[in-house]
Amino acid sequence: MCVTETAIKILDVGLIHYIALSTALFCIGVVGLIVTRNIIRVLMSIEIILAAVNINFVAFANYTDLGDLKGQVFAIFIMAVAAAEAALGLAILLALYRNKPTVDTEEYKELRG
Repeated sequence: MCVTETAIKILDVGLIHYIALSTALFCIGVVGLIVTRNIIRVLMSIEIILAAVNINFVAFANYTDLGDLKGQVFAIFIMAVAAAEAALGLAILLALYRNKPTVDTEEYKELRG
C-alpha cells in the first residue's frame, strides 16, 4: 500500500465520524447549560446543541436518503429557529439587564411567580 492510499483512507470521513462530532458538541452544550450561570453562555450552549442536531440531520440524510433532501430541509428549519431563539433571547436579556445590571441567572430569582 502506498502512502497516498493510506492518506486517503485516513481522510475518509464516514457516518461514525459525524456522529462522534455531533455527540461531542451535544455533550459540550449540555455541560454548558448545567454548569454556567451566565445567561449569554446558556444561549451559546443552546446554539451548540442545535448545531449538533443539524450535523446529525445532514449526515444521516447524506448516508441514507441520497435522492431526498429531508435532512437538509430540517437543518434549515432548525437554523431559522436558532436565529429566532437567539434574537428573542438577547432581547429578553437586554430587557432584564435594564432592570438589574447583571447576566447571572441566580440574580433573577425574584422573577419567579
